[in-house]
Amino acid sequence: MVLKLTEIARKKLESYFDGKDFEPDKETKEKYKEERACFVTLTKNGELRGCVGSLTAHQALWKDVLDNTINATFNDSRFPPLEKKELNKIEIEVSVLTKPERIYFENTSDLLKQVDNKMGITLKKGFLSATFLPQVWEQISFKQKFFEQLSLKAGLNKDAWKEKGIEVSFYRAEVERE
Repeated sequence: MVLKLTEIARKKLESYFDGKDFEPDKETKEKYKEERACFVTLTKNGELRGCVGSLTAHQALWKDVLDNTINATFNDSRFPPLEKKELNKIEIEVSVLTKPERIYFENTSDLLKQVDNKMGITLKKGFLSATFLPQVWEQISFKQKFFEQLSLKAGLNKDAWKEKGIEVSFYRAEVERE
């Protein structure tokens, strides 16, 4: 039986906490063999508990789900590592991304016209960058506020998105929730 992406992530976590390794069966691997980028998001009581992913495809989707599950669980620097006792309180979401596309814009109003609330957005200036998945629009629906928060997440000032030298890309996401 082919597993759903969230089932792959859940089984990986359960196995890890039981001291075992987990890989999906052959049919599941076959279904998700295409190289795709994904993010794995963990929430607890509706609050973010970990979110790590890949912006560009570099391995089979099933493998990216496994890796990002472990990274969201133990390596998201915003949160302490998940403990086994929390496992049954965690909800898992997997977002499979399309290939990022650069947005070319003349000014901030041109940028805001090109952006919609179904886009994941990546903002980059020099070596600093950050991304928000499309789901973040559910919490920050005002476009200017969205870009201000994204600038802050990248370690820049809140108005950095208005400055010259900013690169903005977008992607779409297919989201699977438990």
